[in-house]
Amino acid sequence: MNEKKLVIPEGSELKEIEEKTHRAKERIREDMSSIPVIIKRNDEMIRHPDDILESSIKEGLEQFKRSKYSLFLSAIAAGLILGFAAMSVAIVTVITKDFSPLTRRLMTAFVYPLGFLVCIMSRTQLFTEHTARAVYPFLDTKVKLKEVFYVWAVVLAGNLLGTLISSYLITGADSVISAKLGYLYIAEHLISYSNSEVFVSAILAGWLMAQGGWLIASTSQAFAQISCIFVVTFLIGIGGLHHSIAGSAEVFTGLIFSENPQIFESLRFLTFAVIGNLVGGSIFVAILNYGHIKKT
Repeated sequence: MNEKKLVIPEGSELKEIEEKTHRAKERIREDMSSIPVIIKRNDEMIRHPDDILESSIKEGLEQFKRSKYSLFLSAIAAGLILGFAAMSVAIVTVITKDFSPLTRRLMTAFVYPLGFLVCIMSRTQLFTEHTARAVYPFLDTKVKLKEVFYVWAVVLAGNLLGTLISSYLITGADSVISAKLGYLYIAEHLISYSNSEVFVSAILAGWLMAQGGWLIASTSQAFAQISCIFVVTFLIGIGGLHHSIAGSAEVFTGLIFSENPQIFESLRFLTFAVIGNLVGGSIFVAILNYGHIKKT
């Protein structure tokens, strides 16, 4: 009987193995010492953290290699879709105007995830997912920091343009939707917070959104992914936390409807919401996940 010959990698192959995670090294050693067989992979199981990180790095790199025009169009689509999250909250706000504050908050939190579900499951590019996704390849020294900022800028600009367009479309259809009073109330409520309040709240929202992206990567089951999206966005809704893109749809529509638009206050809110989301996603999710998995 012929025995399987063990081939020891040298040079660049050995260096490539050394750069991989512990889990990846174990798989390579198993491949070199075992006879290969064809097996059916069970994609329904929860993935190992090392595998999730490798997948996140690969997915992030794909966005860097992607045409910026394609990325921008996808980001516009995400902004357009997320306008429906703002619309659903505005409608429920109008319907529940005579309800208790607790009931109103629960009902708005329940419908808030609907736009996010459509947006994320359609695989369009959302800024609050890229706050972590774009950082993984940078931490793995595969891209430069200026490239990370460039991707963030492209996705953010596309998202904001998309929510602005959706806001104009929604105002044009308000005779059917009947949510004007809801938008005015929400917009006024959002800009009433101080810079520090918006910033800290946005950190929490960005943290949850980026963590939701990590949870989605941990499973291939559609139902599990939908559940992850619903849970994290429900938490954002029930906590009244500030999401920069959904919030932009709300303040843009409020500005269009308002007879006395507060442009400066709206831009102030968006600025601190964007920065907070960026900090929450990149530091509390990307850096921590990469650190505790890859570096330890």
